[in-house]
Amino acid sequence: MSAQAPAGYIDVMPAVYLTGTVKEGNISPSVGLLDIGVSDNAYIFRIALPGILKDPNGLKCEVNHSGRVQIQVDMAGVAAMKDCPPDNFKFITPQLSSPGPFVVSFNLPGPVDARLFTPIARRDGVLEVVIMKSKKPGTPGGTPSEAPAQAV
Repeated sequence: MSAQAPAGYIDVMPAVYLTGTVKEGNISPSVGLLDIGVSDNAYIFRIALPGILKDPNGLKCEVNHSGRVQIQVDMAGVAAMKDCPPDNFKFITPQLSSPGPFVVSFNLPGPVDARLFTPIARRDGVLEVVIMKSKKPGTPGGTPSEAPAQAV
């Protein structure tokens, strides 16, 4: 958690919330590291999910019209569980999260058209998603879908 910002400081970093086993480590691993980019017509976000994208069956990404992104990972039963050490080990430097379900959520800078959502699961463990900005009402194509986009 961050300390209080000095007077006059404007924090432009998006709030990223981690829940579940991903936040149990003492030092946050690279899971959840986030980049957000903006163009005239779209947003892009890239989020580090190392080891998770090798078997994306337990991964669900939703983006709703307001720009709220929620990435759910349920590693229960996923191949990564077989890499867990036997119960007879006790970690003396626990810094990585335990295998198990977790959620990463954050907000994009503005509303989006939830129908126009392009996810790419990169080989380097980064989920990259491009999503078009919502058109203003009264312009061609200006009726955005209220249903969240889902992928992966």
